[in-house]
Parts: sequence; structure tokens; C-alpha cells
Amino acid sequence: MQVDAVVLDIDGVLVDVADSYRRAIVESVRHVYGRTIDRADVQAFKDAGGFNNDWELTDAAALYVLASREGLRMSVAEFTDRIAEEGGGLEAAKSVVAALPSVPQARVRDQWEPDRLREVFQALYLGSDLYGELEGGEPPIEADGYINDEPVLVEPETIERLRERYDVGVVTGRPAAEADIALERVGLEVPDDHRFTMDDPAPGKPDPEALVTLAERFDADRVAFAGDTLDDVRTARNADEADPGRVYYGVGVLTGGLTGEEGRRKYTEAGADAVVGSVNDLPELLEAP
Repeated sequence: MQVDAVVLDIDGVLVDVADSYRRAIVESVRHVYGRTIDRADVQAFKDAGGFNNDWELTDAAALYVLASREGLRMSVAEFTDRIAEEGGGLEAAKSVVAALPSVPQARVRDQWEPDRLREVFQALYLGSDLYGELEGGEPPIEADGYINDEPVLVEPETIERLRERYDVGVVTGRPAAEADIALERVGLEVPDDHRFTMDDPAPGKPDPEALVTLAERFDADRVAFAGDTLDDVRTARNADEADPGRVYYGVGVLTGGLTGEEGRRKYTEAGADAVVGSVNDLPELLEAP
């Protein structure tokens, strides 16, 4: 796997977000509706695809909770399997909820509040002080900020080895300001034109546009993309199809929601070229003869 450039996801690769973003998904729905999904259920939504944006995953989880109240007889696994069958993402979740009769559907729509969910999510994740700085105004609830509970996963030596040998880019579903915070925390400097965040106009993963654009900017012939979700692997596979003049390797990392042998199996079935225990194993994988 000899490459010219390495592109990294942030969440679950550079920092652990189990107690930050994923916790915010669960607790935002609980705060607004009094019920929520289990923390482990977040991965089922991720596996269904199309949820690179955690705000939209929160919206979909809220739809499930509301629809269940109104008589939807599906487990989370059944609900997310149907989402995957419908193509993944929030629009697919809406289509699944459309299985309800018209009157319960209308009640779900009336109670569903994406704007409120987003405000609560940001307040929980950022904390009161940072919310005022980045979002403006007063937070809807007072919180210390789950952003402070993101252990660093990548070692300084790993960053040094990658930067010495390769062009390094980032493709993440984080807003730009939150990406800045994480990258500063791990000690990885990435110029704006070498990264894509939620704030950039490119579609989210698994759409390959951001990854292909970085390959073009690096003038790279062979690119490795390391991420912690099946959509990250799918992004590399989609880039192969969209840009046949280059080679794209999808590398699954087992420090996010996908772990152990089950995670390795899912990555392999999604078309991963390699699976590593952590991002710190990436230099050895890429440097192997």
C-alpha cells in the first residue's frame, strides 16, 4: 500500500468521541422528548449509512422515539435496516416513518423539532461558555461541555511520521470551528485547503467529492483514507469509481464505534483494503514493503 497522500477522519480516529458527540446524540433526544435510544444504538444508525452529520443522526433518532410512541413496531435494528434499504440518511429515516398511518405520522411531524434538537446538542457538546462564543446567544441549557471528554487517540510520533512521508489531509463531518479544536488538541496542523468540514460545500461522506478533490490538490496518484465508519470505507470505494486515474485505499480503524472481530468483519464486507487497531498502526501499514 504505497501512497502519496493520507487523508484522516477526526472522530474515532484522532480523538475518542464516545463520551462527547455520541453522548450528545443520546442526551439531546432525552432532554427534548424524555426518552431516547441506547448509546450502543448510535452505531446502528452509523452502519445504515448517510449519517456523517451527527445533527442529522440525532434528528433520525428522535424520529424513531416519536414514531415508537405513535405505534411504530420496530426495534432500532429493524428501523436502521430499513433506513439502509432506503439508501441511508435522514431522508430514508423519514421514509421509514411514513409506514405509520396518516394521523400518527402527523403527530410525529408536529412534535419533531430539529432546530431545538440542534440547539440542545450544541449546548451539551460545547458547554455554556463555548456555545456563546461559537453559536452566539445564550444556550438553551447550562452544561460543562462534552467536548472536554475527548481523549486523544493519535500519538505525536504517528503525526510526525505521516507528515514526514506524505501529504496529510482531513475529511470530517465536524463544523470547521470544532475541527480546529480537535486538530489543535492532537497537534496536527492542516491548512484550510487540505481539509473538508461540514462547513464546506462538498457533499458529506460517502460521497467521494471531498476525497477526490484533496487527491487532485495533492497531485497524488495513490491515496489512503482512514476512518472509523463504514461510510468512510464507502467513500474510498466511491472515489475509485469516480476517479479511475488514481488508486484509493479505504482503511478501517477500530477505535470508534466499530471494534473487535465484528468491526473487522463489517469493514471487510464494506470493501476495506485494510483494518488497523488504531491510527497509530497506520505508518507501519503504509511503510511495509
